[in-house]
Amino acid sequence: MTRFPAPSLVLCSVLSVQFGQAIGKSLFGPIGSGGVVALRLGLAAIVLLLIFRPSLPRGRLNVALVLGFGTAIAGMNLVYPAMQYLPLGLATSLQLLGPIALALLTSRRLSDVGFAALAGFGVWLFHSPEGEWYALPGILLALTSGAAMAAYLLLSRSAGAGNVTAAPLVWAVTWAAVLTVPIGIAENGASLLDPRVLAIGLVVAVLAAVIPYSLELMALRRIPPRIVGILQSLEPAAAGLAGTIILAEHLDALQWLALGCVGAASAGTIAVGQRLNESPTSSGRAGRMNP
Repeated sequence: MTRFPAPSLVLCSVLSVQFGQAIGKSLFGPIGSGGVVALRLGLAAIVLLLIFRPSLPRGRLNVALVLGFGTAIAGMNLVYPAMQYLPLGLATSLQLLGPIALALLTSRRLSDVGFAALAGFGVWLFHSPEGEWYALPGILLALTSGAAMAAYLLLSRSAGAGNVTAAPLVWAVTWAAVLTVPIGIAENGASLLDPRVLAIGLVVAVLAAVIPYSLELMALRRIPPRIVGILQSLEPAAAGLAGTIILAEHLDALQWLALGCVGAASAGTIAVGQRLNESPTSSGRAGRMNP
């Protein structure tokens, strides 16, 4: 992988997670969103534990960090039940409002107000040509997922978790699986053990967790976190593309413009904020674990 440009690794990560989520949505019929989350996090935890074999966290601070990260990751996966009501692109855009709101609340820069307004304008644009707004439960679930994403970022920043070691995140995913897998089992039971469902669930876990994390980890060893974060802001557009190809969720020109507004707002927030805070010796994850 070292022969590939680092930005291309991040772009592959963005496409991987969004196509993984689109494939996960295709499983809603047989196992529902709770089952998809259970398979996605449960299988991702198993794969990550086998690959990285992390040592157990030691000390109260590290344990609290893992529990906080894991709970936030579980909350971020509320984007899956949100997708029962919303197109993938809109769910992803609403989720990104969490980090944008966090930047606005913790900043005194006028530019962040402008970026927040741009994101809000993008979400406002994303409605059907007939003017019918999408179901309120889906919007609330996606916004709650965004709040969980903001909590994850806040935990990462306050705990000083800016490093490239895999152990904290692997254990966090494992804790998220502990929180969510029982719910999926209670809702779907033996349906989760169907060989076809398990096979597709493994694909979702690999595409939406294992591959993105590994690619971002390699990219962060070669380019600044700010650049990674800006590239990750292409996720709404990638979600729109994945939804069109896999789920036949065709968007009109205005809705594509809406995705572009949210992505541009996210990229601008990251670019301005981290340019001011970044030091030449800084390292670590640019943003988040993809849900």
